[in-house]
Amino acid sequence: MEPNLLCFILFTLFGFVLTSFDEHHYNGTRHYNYCVLGAGPAGLQMGFFLSKARRDYIILERNSGPGSFFNKYPRHRKLISINKIHTGRCNREFNLRHDWNSLLSDKPDLLFRRLSSEFYPPADAFPLYLSMFVRELGLKVHYGVDIGRIRSVQSATGRSYVLTDQHAADYTCSILLVATGLWVPQEVEFAGSDLVEGYESITTNPDDYKGQAVLILGKGNSAFETAQSILGRASRVHMLSSSPVRLAWQTHYVGDLRAVNNELLDTYQLKSLDGLVEAHLEDVVISKQEKSSRRSGVKDAEMRAKLYLGLQKYMQNSDERNGSIASREELQVDHIDNFPLRKPYDRVIRCLGFRFNFSIFDSSACPPHSENAKGRLPGVTAWYEGKNTPGLFLLGTASHSRDYRASAGGFVHGFRYTARAVHRLLEYRYHGNTWPSTRLVTTQLMSWILKRVGEASGPYQMFEMLGDVILLQGSHCEYIEEFLLQALPQFSSLSGHEVSSQGVIVVVMQYGKKKIDYLGRSRAETDWTRAWKSNFLHPVLYYYDSLPTEQDMKMRPHGWPLPRPKAIHHMVEDFLTEWDGPLSHIQPLRRFLEHCVQTDLRAFSAETCFHSALTHHKPPLFCQQGYLNQQGVQHYSHLRRRVYKAGPVPVEQVTAGMSTAANPAFPNYLAPPGASVSSGLKLDL
Repeated sequence: MEPNLLCFILFTLFGFVLTSFDEHHYNGTRHYNYCVLGAGPAGLQMGFFLSKARRDYIILERNSGPGSFFNKYPRHRKLISINKIHTGRCNREFNLRHDWNSLLSDKPDLLFRRLSSEFYPPADAFPLYLSMFVRELGLKVHYGVDIGRIRSVQSATGRSYVLTDQHAADYTCSILLVATGLWVPQEVEFAGSDLVEGYESITTNPDDYKGQAVLILGKGNSAFETAQSILGRASRVHMLSSSPVRLAWQTHYVGDLRAVNNELLDTYQLKSLDGLVEAHLEDVVISKQEKSSRRSGVKDAEMRAKLYLGLQKYMQNSDERNGSIASREELQVDHIDNFPLRKPYDRVIRCLGFRFNFSIFDSSACPPHSENAKGRLPGVTAWYEGKNTPGLFLLGTASHSRDYRASAGGFVHGFRYTARAVHRLLEYRYHGNTWPSTRLVTTQLMSWILKRVGEASGPYQMFEMLGDVILLQGSHCEYIEEFLLQALPQFSSLSGHEVSSQGVIVVVMQYGKKKIDYLGRSRAETDWTRAWKSNFLHPVLYYYDSLPTEQDMKMRPHGWPLPRPKAIHHMVEDFLTEWDGPLSHIQPLRRFLEHCVQTDLRAFSAETCFHSALTHHKPPLFCQQGYLNQQGVQHYSHLRRRVYKAGPVPVEQVTAGMSTAANPAFPNYLAPPGASVSSGLKLDL
């Protein structure tokens, strides 16, 4: 071989190797299609979906490992997310309803239970689980990358985002997925706020509070977690916030006070020195009175500077006050001689939760503050894209403004499903892959719905936010799982599926809206004819002859997840959450579906099918798709078992040789059903 030719080949190969060494580097900037900011649970969950789809992505994490938030929080090292391992079921999907810590993957054993079997597990186990998740799935994570600035740039190819780290290195991506969570402590400014200790920096040794009087600002889980840890040491613990305590078992919102942290409610109600008080923190004044000298025999707790609390409106010379300096005399805590907080405190601790870090965003890329949650969260669209920031999506706790105080989107067992929903819409928007769906013959629809409401974990955890959408298309239907309910008006543009003139059914899990005594005798509804009065979580089916519009969504009744439908059906609540009762659940559901598809969905024997073929122009659909299609007729229980185990029968196989058109108009076997069918159905609202 000629020497020059050999040199040329070697030079070419060397250049190819250099190019391949890092194809993402160009002029010092790293280029990716997808940038995921944050290697917490939400970022890693999205990383799994991007990796599985073989997309060009990178996860950027400022710390040295995943889930670094949980290396410090919660401060007292016990998670309040349920880790129920023993459910009595082998169904993986059902078990995820009661596993609030595991992420979704295609590895059945990649579950949090491998790290802990405790019902309320230790916080230290969660970063270990996330590390295992990264390692076993081979996710692409760059650690030690502290992004300090994010800006958007517009070019001929479209909008992109530039992320700059602590070394002035840039990362450019077309789609930015922000999963940084909430980690900036929420603070409230008032006179004396500089005398307050923060939840993020307090000592967690209970003995450090021995004999002390402690005032805690806040009544959430972090506040009660702190109070519970010192109940046996502090002389008294008082808690102050602007609103009363909200109990999770009453509100059904897991972010409210959980029973695992609420021992102080006992000591308050049983009058053992602890208590709860309501006042706006902005109206509070705290002053410090130093002890002048140490007397012999006086305990350390008594030698600490005492903190006195008062209200701004009763403070002397309040108009002249500047900052937090106030004397004990100026507070006038005796303006009401039984003022509940009139005695001094040794410590005042702020436990007000966290807020989103907006500071890293340039004005060109910064999502707006949410209208709820006191503006602590970024505002997002119904599909979790930042408002006014196309191509920037919020994941995990940072996206919780969409369902704040309404569902579980701020927690692992909720946002693992919203992350999957965001990935599915990204797949359609940028890669043309429609939202995954299951094609069913119409006679299978009821069995498939029963299967989903009995085991599906996504709509169960993200109740009233994610729902299954059924596109009716005559002899068959398309079943789309876990669509974003608030984005239903944009269904076709986000999913790639079109709605036919046959209409659409949406299956939602929701709670009743009536305020009741949730431990009282009449708390549960068992009569299927009064299913619409169910108080606990239960399936609700909405039938629309056309998709609701954005205006319809805005005008929906208060507390409803969707606008008023053409017909609605509540499946009566079930103590076992299985919804498989033949009379209470299955038969009313069948009648409702028959109303929607306008055909008979009952199962028939071979003899009945034969008789119908001789006496009717078009026999029932069950006979058309079975007996008359030379497929035989199985007992209904066998049919249902087959649907559960083997999945849907291909529509092409069932409809082969049938004379019906692609979207046939079914004969009306049934008289138009109305409220007289059962009071569990509310039709034509």
